[in-house]
Amino acid sequence: MNKRYVTDMTEGNELLLLIKFTIPMLFGNLFQQFYNMADTIIVGHYGGKYGMPAIGAVGSVNFLFFSLCMGMGAGVGIMISQHFGAGKDDYVKKIVGNSIYITLVAGLLMSIISVTLAEPILNIMKIPDECMPDALTYMRVVCGATILVAGYNMISSILRALGDSRTPLIFLVVACLINIVLDLITVKWLGMGVLGAALATVISQTIAMIGSIVVGIRINPYLQIEKRHREVDTDIIDNAIRLGVPLALQNALIAFSCVALQTVVNGFKSDVMTAYTATGRIEQLVQQPLGSLGTAVSTFTGQNTGAKKLNRVKSGCIKSVALIAAFSVLMVIVMFTQGENIIRLFTPNENAIKIGAKGLKITSMFYFFLGLIYVFRGTLNGVGDAAFALINGILEVVGRLGFAAILVSISGIGMWGCWYTNGLTWAITGIGCVLRYMKGSWRKRIFNEVL
Repeated sequence: MNKRYVTDMTEGNELLLLIKFTIPMLFGNLFQQFYNMADTIIVGHYGGKYGMPAIGAVGSVNFLFFSLCMGMGAGVGIMISQHFGAGKDDYVKKIVGNSIYITLVAGLLMSIISVTLAEPILNIMKIPDECMPDALTYMRVVCGATILVAGYNMISSILRALGDSRTPLIFLVVACLINIVLDLITVKWLGMGVLGAALATVISQTIAMIGSIVVGIRINPYLQIEKRHREVDTDIIDNAIRLGVPLALQNALIAFSCVALQTVVNGFKSDVMTAYTATGRIEQLVQQPLGSLGTAVSTFTGQNTGAKKLNRVKSGCIKSVALIAAFSVLMVIVMFTQGENIIRLFTPNENAIKIGAKGLKITSMFYFFLGLIYVFRGTLNGVGDAAFALINGILEVVGRLGFAAILVSISGIGMWGCWYTNGLTWAITGIGCVLRYMKGSWRKRIFNEVL
């Protein structure tokens, strides 16, 4: 079997393997975030006064519907990485075959529900009347294509579980470039506003999904499945649900808490909404190195769990924490010295720039805790500790709702409570992940439950 595009992470230097795996994925994620920034800048300058706050307001609810697909993709990825590490090549192909059905059901279900419930959800979120038309249009178009997100996310999870972070990168970059061009055509030159931005997003998602599938099948032997691999296997689907649903619920709970916090933000004037949207885009960019490392840790952990090499799991986790500590210090310096200049890229509104710059200073002080979440959550996901995913999601919801309710109402804090809420929530969630890892109860059952 030709395994040129497959990486075995059960042998070799842990740190070098993690960095080698992270870099292509990081580049792709950064590129996607630069696209998101370009999308926001284009809409902010050419999509009308309410285009940018409308897109920002529905971002978290879009993620809520994407979360089921992301969770199921992560569940399948965990299974594949562990069985690959255990050397069960044919079973890996059976998992790939059954992932087709999981993707179709999850994607279509979320597409239908999101389009049907779009208006009631936005009403509950208290979207300002002037932003509602644009927000509703963007949500219906983008969420209606959730099946495309499900497809790309699943194929990416499969390839990454097998150690290939390059193929998803290639098509992500191509799709982002096309998306930016389409944004300029539809939003700036054709004057289609938010609708144009939404259509550009859907077209780029289609390209990324189809391209990754076609090329992945050609170059990766584990995707070259036969008819027998596509036969429905209830054990595989059950395990995928057992691992994926808690992760999906975790993502959904996190998204719900973000929706709730966005609702609080929407209660302030549009300048605050614009500032919060801009800082959100920037922090998505900041999170990419952390998220990419977390995904690398999950794949690394899954493969070494399958190979029963828990000492390598521990070593990889410790070295990853050192990386996030250095990165966090660097980002604090950047946000304190260049915050206003960065926010100015998104909006010419001077009041929003000042608000956003201070918001960045607040949240940057908590970036290390955010890094802890990604590393230890990635480790726990990799060993198949599905139960904690749900607990972790609940902790994040309680943190966001509780801190928001308390801080925003305190005189002297007010709107700044929205940014403090994110930071403090990262802190308690990150500490929770570390404590779960240190408890070590997952070691006693990982082999029996997953393998």
